[in-house]
Amino acid sequence: MLQVAFIREQKDAVIAGLAKRNIDAEAMVEEVLKLDEERRSTQSSLDTILAESNKLSKEIGMLFKTGKAAEANELKAKTADLKESSKTLTEKLNETADALTALLYQIPNVPHESVVAGKNEEDNEEVFKHGEIPQLGENALPHWELAKKYDIIDFDLGAKISGAGFPVYKGKGARLQRALIAYFLDKNTEAGYQEFQVPHLINEASGYGTGQLPDKEGQMYHVTADDLYLIPTAEVPVTNMFRDTMLNEKDFPICCTGYTPCFRREAGSYGAHVRGLNRLHQFDKVEIVRIEHPERSYEALDGMVEHVKGILEELKLPYRILRLCGGDTGFTSALTYDFEVFSTAQDRWLEISSVSNFETYQANRLKLRYKDENGKSQLAHTLNGSSLALPRVLAGILENYQTADGIEIPEALRPYTGFDKID
Repeated sequence: MLQVAFIREQKDAVIAGLAKRNIDAEAMVEEVLKLDEERRSTQSSLDTILAESNKLSKEIGMLFKTGKAAEANELKAKTADLKESSKTLTEKLNETADALTALLYQIPNVPHESVVAGKNEEDNEEVFKHGEIPQLGENALPHWELAKKYDIIDFDLGAKISGAGFPVYKGKGARLQRALIAYFLDKNTEAGYQEFQVPHLINEASGYGTGQLPDKEGQMYHVTADDLYLIPTAEVPVTNMFRDTMLNEKDFPICCTGYTPCFRREAGSYGAHVRGLNRLHQFDKVEIVRIEHPERSYEALDGMVEHVKGILEELKLPYRILRLCGGDTGFTSALTYDFEVFSTAQDRWLEISSVSNFETYQANRLKLRYKDENGKSQLAHTLNGSSLALPRVLAGILENYQTADGIEIPEALRPYTGFDKID
């Protein structure tokens, strides 16, 4: 969440930045400042009373020691009044602090200065495009028909077991899925990311730490018996490994990668654009997460973008990069680049990765800090990116690599699959 000091010092910039998200934040900002002033005033009054109470306690002790019990008892009556006042002020302080925190949770991150205003994905800026779009024959099929033709993904069987959006991968489809996971992890570890295997369920504190709660609780599967949530992405458990952590400057950068299944309740609309692998309730993803010094986080973001570009170019998939507008930028992000691969059979772009810098927004929730060169506590910057989400990468491979004789396997994946064609 945003720091109150930042809102106070950059009030106009915060309001203008949130306007890029189509949010009129003036009233919320004023309420934050009002609650903060009330909190600080209450804290000051409480501190004065506690100091006076401590002073009187010492005086009472001295009076009893010197045999002045009557005077001591008079002061004891006064300390009783001070204790009652301190109790009232403490309750007021806690209520005000809770109200302030609840309001701060409702305010999204301020977009980076490079982010343009916009309402939705139609206003995103294309900043890069690479690769030639394959020319497929008239009989080219979308991936869901290819999956059925070659018996590699069974959507009906998944629906029988769980429901729509839970596919079953079979034979070479399952092996290709496993190959992609291993390939992505290897590319990430070669680039200096340490691999982690993390839990697939998180507690409420972890959800708040990375911003899924209270913003996206309706999109997560909630295991109510144990009050745990199925993860929507590996970003959540990996980043929460550093919750309540104090780092040193020498610890930067911290680079992590991990594979997990991801679970999302989000209900999709109907039609071809959500068919097959285009939108799922359970899917696999390999994630990269970085904890960075604030002065180097945007350099790190550029490096993450280049890293994902390199993977897609090895796979020889046509792709483009979009810088998201304010209206399409995620709640916790300051700047997000989306990667999209072109699906030739569907004749449209499919999002396959988001790479984001959250600046201090998550770190403030996580209490993820470091000691600067002067020994002062500062908030770190957090970043994350898909490297990569499998379903639409797999869809792109099936559709763009299809031939009359079967589906070719990209050369980079053949050492992992053990076969070069699905036929």
